[in-house]
Amino acid sequence: MSWGDNLKNKNGFLKKKNGFSLLELLIVVAIILIIATIAIPSLLRSRQASNESAAVANVRNLNTAQVSYSSTHGTYGTMTDLINFRMLDNRYANSNFNGYRFTIVLSGGNRNYTAYATGVSSNSSRFDYYSTPDFVIRFSTVASRAPSGLTGFPVQ
Repeated sequence: MSWGDNLKNKNGFLKKKNGFSLLELLIVVAIILIIATIAIPSLLRSRQASNESAAVANVRNLNTAQVSYSSTHGTYGTMTDLINFRMLDNRYANSNFNGYRFTIVLSGGNRNYTAYATGVSSNSSRFDYYSTPDFVIRFSTVASRAPSGLTGFPVQ
């Protein structure tokens, strides 16, 4: 019996080996790539939306912390002051907290402040936010970091 005889069945035809052909594997890979092409941008937008809603909530926390701090000290505090007096936790001091960087700029002898939520990258956020002592959270005044036509407008 030769090696070729082992590949033939009793009718003389070649046996089909078990497994997938290269063409079948390429088709499966192509289908997976098409699905990934559709799904990944949607996943990215969902992550951006979640980071943005967290940023708005965190700016509200900054406003609340400023009210608490000013009722005790008579002036508004820096980010370090708010963290040291345990009005905020240490995550606000990090350069990347849910895709945003949070800063507080004091003015008028610490009688006025602006709290900023600035996106770290375009993949993690689309918009920037800010708030002043009127406690209204607004979109950025920079046109490229706010929805079209809504620079400086309140977040709904």
